[in-house]
Amino acid sequence: MDFEGRTALITGSGAIGGLGHATARVLAAGGANVIITGTDPGRGAQVVDDVRHGAAGSAGTVRFIPADLADPQAVQRLAEDAGAVDVLVNNAGVVPFSATADQDIADYDAAFAVNVRAPFILVARLAPKMAAGGGGSIVNVSSTAAGLGMPPMAVYGATKAALESLTRTWAAEYAESNVRVNAVAPGPMTTSKVVAAMGPDLGGMGLTTALKRTADPSEVAQVIAFIAGDRASYVTGAIVAADGGRTAI
Repeated sequence: MDFEGRTALITGSGAIGGLGHATARVLAAGGANVIITGTDPGRGAQVVDDVRHGAAGSAGTVRFIPADLADPQAVQRLAEDAGAVDVLVNNAGVVPFSATADQDIADYDAAFAVNVRAPFILVARLAPKMAAGGGGSIVNVSSTAAGLGMPPMAVYGATKAALESLTRTWAAEYAESNVRVNAVAPGPMTTSKVVAAMGPDLGGMGLTTALKRTADPSEVAQVIAFIAGDRASYVTGAIVAADGGRTAI
């Protein structure tokens, strides 16, 4: 996929082994100028080095901008520091696991701040710049939890359902400006964070899919890259499942 000459901002990409890291590798290999974000500059530097190595020979650049997406002022600064971008991937996410009666309200607020408010601010600031430059592509990372009842993930599912609703509205709002807005909804995926929390088999979650396995982050990253690129030029307002058939059975 060709992203040469385009700038891509990927949130939640500042750690090795996550979906943001995998997406940065794919876009950088396609020639994009990639902006990686996260809260830890040390880990971010590791991702930058890895992405640069993986994109050796491409014309793109890779840089890291530290940002705490739970802080609305920090999100505003991120949008300013990123400048004009052609591709925005809203990947950063907080995943609280709790029964509703036991849900900590601070964790509830943090989930909505990172998963919903931060993408809202970034789209509000960056989509007009995309429009002024002739167009662009926004990909929001959702989850199968947006449409399935998962008792320990009520808050997380609610944030992703909100993000999918915003995806459809933004697609309609920015269509005349040639800015496409879509979402990709992964199923169980072996990111480093999830494996650390749930073990290498993710508690058997892969068996809930039609393919009877979990996804490697690189598989979902390829879907994000396709939706972000010109090969998906007639796709907007879509929620694309990359879940091994989890929502089909």
